[in-house]
Formats: sequence, C-alpha cells, structure tokens
Amino acid sequence: MMNAYSPKEYWTEVAENFGSADSAGFAPVLHPGAPDWFNRTIDELQFRAVRRALGCARLAAGARILDVGCGTGRWLRRYTEMGYRAAGIDATAAMLSTARRQETNAPLICGEVQRLPIADGTFDCVSDITVVQHLPLALQAGAIAEMIRVLKPQGRLILMELIRGKGAHIFARPPEDWIQQATASGAKLVRWFGEEFLLLDRLFTGTAQWIGRGRRNHQPDQPLPAKSAAQPHTGARRFYWKLRHITLPLSARLDAVTQKICPPSLATHGVFIFQK
Repeated sequence: MMNAYSPKEYWTEVAENFGSADSAGFAPVLHPGAPDWFNRTIDELQFRAVRRALGCARLAAGARILDVGCGTGRWLRRYTEMGYRAAGIDATAAMLSTARRQETNAPLICGEVQRLPIADGTFDCVSDITVVQHLPLALQAGAIAEMIRVLKPQGRLILMELIRGKGAHIFARPPEDWIQQATASGAKLVRWFGEEFLLLDRLFTGTAQWIGRGRRNHQPDQPLPAKSAAQPHTGARRFYWKLRHITLPLSARLDAVTQKICPPSLATHGVFIFQK
C-alpha cells in the first residue's frame, strides 16, 4: 500500500538528493534526474514566459514581489536583478539552504503557501511558478486565496501552472479551472497565455512511453522516486536522452512560432496574470 502523498516530504527528499546536482540549482525545482542541458532549456523557456508575464503585469520599479515555493531562489535572484524588491517562501528548509548557497540575498521565509505567515496587503505582486500544481486539488483553492490575501489592492498575481498531465505529485487543472480558482477569491483575470508547447518533443516522449509501457514495472504516469532517479541511466535511457537532445532544443526553437498559430490550451502550462 502506497503512503499518502505529502508535498513537504516529497520536496524535502528531492532537495536532499539533488541539492548539488548542477551549478545553478535547477535540478531540485525542475526535473530531478534529468540532464543539465534539459533543465537549462526548460528554465530558459520559463524565464521567457515570466518576463512576458511581468510585462503584462506592468509593475513599477522597486515593486515588492513575493515568490511562493521559491525553492533554490532562481526567480528571486532574477527579480532582484530586474530592480524589484523580492522575498521568497518555501516549505522545505533544505531548498532554502540551497538558495543561500546559490547566493540568493533576498529575504527567505520557511512556510507553506496554503498558510502564508504574512500580513494582508503586503506585496505588489505574488508569483507562483509551477508550485500549486504540486498540491492536492483540495488544497489548491486555499493556497490561491492566500496569495491573493497578501496582495495590495490592485496588486498582481502571476501563476504558471500545468494545464495538462498527471502524476503521483502533479495535480493539473484545465485553464478555466485555474481562472475560476482565482476569480472566486476576488481576483480579476488580466490575461493568460500558453507556455511550453514543445510539440515535437511531446510527440517523441509520448511514443517512447507507449513503446516502453509494457517493459516498466511502475505506472508510466508515476514519477521515479527521488533516490531512484539519481541512479545511473541504463543504455536505453542514455539513448532516450540523446534523442531528446535533438527533439527538445528543436521544439524550443519552434515554440515562438507555435505560440502564434496554436490555441494556448494546447500548451503544457498556462501563465495567468490576475489583478486583485
């Protein structure tokens, strides 16, 4: 019988196993066990989307931003470089330790997003980059309501969350559900767009999963345990990553065009900008 999923326990294990897996600290907060080039590519795509979202949010210079689930601090460091006053909160102490090792100088708080230890109306903006999707569905509405609570009037909430996919620690929603969760707490949608279409790469990985489904003992939609993912890759896995080293970069280059011709609901993630 499987143990009940606990977000805090899961990410603590990930942080402990992958805290020093790469020089930028991407492994604990992107795809544990994936090659460094893969995580850097995904990070570049997400950074492009975050810059676009910040442009839509129209924040003033020096605006106060809270990054929830800040992990290893990659967004905090970037927000600071952009001239914002950033602070971060994460439920996993090991993640915050990695953030400090990565020279994250912004204030850091240890706490859960569904119970933010922060006063009402404190921040001009709250960013949530693929965080709430890792909470069980029953906790997601409360987490979003908390993020809106700590915003100043007219403040902005930026959500980047999965709009497709599933797994033992992934709880995606369709776009209209993410929008409903925020508007139910008094926020108004400003704009949303799709992020990470990666159509060629998704076609390849879907085919690979279909071919390998009968050869695997665990369910195809279940993530590898953190310690298992850290083990050396088999020959088949090495070949798989060699092919993805072709399909992912090519898909990433095509994404700028794909965004213009495909509906946003075809993307893997949705990026939502709300106003309180």
